[in-house]
Amino acid sequence: QVQLVESGGGLVQPGGSLRLSCAASGSILSIYAMGWYRQAPGKQRELVARITTGTNTNYADSVKGRFTISRDNAKNTVYLQMNSLKPEDTAVYYCNSNPPNTYSVRGWGQGTQVTVSS
Repeated sequence: QVQLVESGGGLVQPGGSLRLSCAASGSILSIYAMGWYRQAPGKQRELVARITTGTNTNYADSVKGRFTISRDNAKNTVYLQMNSLKPEDTAVYYCNSNPPNTYSVRGWGQGTQVTVSS
């Protein structure tokens, strides 16, 4: 089983940038698709970005053109570069397989808090 640990969140002003990292305890090479998800207070968790082993990517309309997902299979790490951040991007960000908890992934990590505020 693979466990995931997210990091890189913080407080940033509108228009700022953050880079999130998701470190896996084991190989992600066999996980066809990895995703970054987020959950804002009072809202359901949503898929923000997805990347396949072939490095094809998909993004939610709300982040398209501002966020970039990437993966380094050698380091068992998935990244989310977030630029031009907006207050509505404020949420706890999680990584997981896509669909969640498939392949060798079991359970959600603790997530990393992103707060966009002036």
